[in-house]
Amino acid sequence: MRCLCCNKNLNDYESTRRHAVTGDFLDICTGCLSEVQDMVSIPYTDRQDLAGCSDIDEGLDTSDDTGYNEYIRDNIEE
Repeated sequence: MRCLCCNKNLNDYESTRRHAVTGDFLDICTGCLSEVQDMVSIPYTDRQDLAGCSDIDEGLDTSDDTGYNEYIRDNIEE
């Protein structure tokens, strides 16, 4: 199967993604789905047991704004 948006081959995890209400297959890759989800929320179900490392979108933890350079700058004795 291929993504309806970008024509990329879908992996096993992506090809099992279904619309939660209608039950129809979405046939959209993870990248395109995240772009669509930015505009409109689509309820879907999938098989988490088929998800690989590249399918998991955890994002960066930006809760701590203190960076390494700020730590060094604040701890340098003049």
